[in-house]
Amino acid sequence: MEKTSGVGVLDRVAVILGALEAGPATLAGLVTTTGLTRPTVHRIAVALERLRLVTRDAGGRFALGPRLSELSAAAGEDHLLTAAGPVLTRLRDATGESAQLYRRQGDQRICVAAVERLAGLRDIVPVGVALPMQVGSAAQVLLAWEEPERLYRGLRGARFTATTLSGVRRRGWAQSVGDREPDVASVSAPVRGPSGQVVAAVSVSGPIQRLTRHPGAHLSRTVVEAAARITEALRRPGTPERRPATKSAEDAAGGTLEKGVLAGEEA
Repeated sequence: MEKTSGVGVLDRVAVILGALEAGPATLAGLVTTTGLTRPTVHRIAVALERLRLVTRDAGGRFALGPRLSELSAAAGEDHLLTAAGPVLTRLRDATGESAQLYRRQGDQRICVAAVERLAGLRDIVPVGVALPMQVGSAAQVLLAWEEPERLYRGLRGARFTATTLSGVRRRGWAQSVGDREPDVASVSAPVRGPSGQVVAAVSVSGPIQRLTRHPGAHLSRTVVEAAARITEALRRPGTPERRPATKSAEDAAGGTLEKGVLAGEEA
């Protein structure tokens, strides 16, 4: 059962902010995800925008605003990064490869944490670097569970297809070989927030000569387990547990959306 404050408007604000946890969304997308009426979502989102708790990206979509980052910094803690730090180190030690954590920010993915391989040839991704959402296993993970409208847009110019993302949803992990860099392979898995939405992607990356052209065959289980540990840390006591708000979108993405995109690919 969802926890509520007993103050209706605050509960609706929390629902809207929670829906934006996975990344920017259109007004229609917020209505679908939250179950609130269009006038209610618009009124609250615009009010939150004035308070800088919500902003809009270049495409006019609503996104979490800079005030939230300021408040997080003032508190001196980012729960996701705090939870991910030791997990990434263990993942690096278990695989012998570099490990990263990515968040989506508009049409890019940002490396927000990284632990490099200790020696030898390695894939170095600096913290803070922005990478495109059209390539790489982390991009696949961050896009695969999006609402249909955003998934459609995300596939434009991407090196992966709707079929690829359907496989990611089915397996629970993604792999890429030579997408971002010609000689680099990677495996990624989703980290979910308390609402059940994908909020980040955990990745392991390294030279194809070590990871092979089928890196998921031997790395996927370890990466998925690492992502699950971070997810569990985000759901510890004191963090509200909610049913995933994007289930209907996932179903649509796995069915009618895929058929529509595949029809376009075959044309």
